[in-house]
Amino acid sequence: MSGDPNLALEHCRPRHGSQHAIDQAEASVLLGGLPGWQVANAALLHKEFSFPSYAATLLFVNTVAGLAERENHPPDLEVGYGRVKVSYSTHDVGGLSRNDFICAAKIEALARI
Repeated sequence: MSGDPNLALEHCRPRHGSQHAIDQAEASVLLGGLPGWQVANAALLHKEFSFPSYAATLLFVNTVAGLAERENHPPDLEVGYGRVKVSYSTHDVGGLSRNDFICAAKIEALARI
């Protein structure tokens, strides 16, 4: 299966309530376009990125922070030397929403640059 090729072109919208939660089948389809991303416990979308230096790591973190501000959908970030783990979950829906996958797709687009 392949994911939605236009996902990175979408923008996050306010989503409240369980009716906006994505089920496992839809999550599997959306993951098709997000290499290396995984879903844990049906409620957490995550991926770890590696970098050659701490400076490159922080540049990535700051770029993701700017994206999060623009989309009003911040991830949890775990930062170490040469690595960043990015995790998304939409607390207002009690699991994953399309916003999580939109932001992951935008990060993938950034990581390819």
